[in-house]
Amino acid sequence: MILTKTAALCILDAINKKEKWIGIGINLDPERVFSGIGKYSGVWPIKCYISDNVRIPSTFKGQYIRSETPEKDLIRDLQSGVIEVAVRGTLPANDTLHLLRQSCGVRELMRIVLMESYDGHQFFLAPVGVDEGYSISQKIEFIKKGRELCRKYGISDKVSVLSGGRLGDIGRHCIVDRSLADGELIAKVTGAEHTGILIEEAILKSGLIIAPDGISGNLIFRTLLFLGKGHSYGAPVVNIDKKFVDTSRVNPDYHYALNLAGSLIID
Repeated sequence: MILTKTAALCILDAINKKEKWIGIGINLDPERVFSGIGKYSGVWPIKCYISDNVRIPSTFKGQYIRSETPEKDLIRDLQSGVIEVAVRGTLPANDTLHLLRQSCGVRELMRIVLMESYDGHQFFLAPVGVDEGYSISQKIEFIKKGRELCRKYGISDKVSVLSGGRLGDIGRHCIVDRSLADGELIAKVTGAEHTGILIEEAILKSGLIIAPDGISGNLIFRTLLFLGKGHSYGAPVVNIDKKFVDTSRVNPDYHYALNLAGSLIID
């Protein structure tokens, strides 16, 4: 797995610098989050931000803050520097991401998820938020930010842009035509490859996959994770100056997101 390549750097950074914390939110299904914490293999300590109704297992000996609004505590401590990176965990998406947007002074968040297929193939995918990626300019920005992530983690920075069909499908529907035209333009502007609807070829060629929009990106993410026996490492937010990893509340295993969060601490 690519994240193991950063382990030595993590240890050196931990020795040479002050201790840095990863924060993770816990509301629904706490057992899955605590299980992920138990399997976390990084060197950075973890602080949990826990809802009042959550039962803490007796085996958990780490630090935590319990409150009625753990999402507020998580974002507050991220902004103040108490924690270096935050993982949403199972906190509610709308409330947590609204607070993050507000605290960082942005109107929208851009998330790029690191995925792994059942056979160990890793790649970045965007957009994955259902409200993201509907403009050409935003998809171009996803490519710029995504290439930076690819280079950081040693993944190929070749980019495949998906669209709603093959070029031979022009004329079948106006939505398909628009999607194909957008894909051609984005590929031309960025130097990416427009692979149309052929995601199975795009995955083999590229380290960054750009979906036609956030809905289709979210469907690709969920299909791979829940039906295709793949893994998600979480989705770093790439358009803010704080380190935040978004996760699905139904993610089956959170240690992947914690390992990714730890690797983000390394500059």
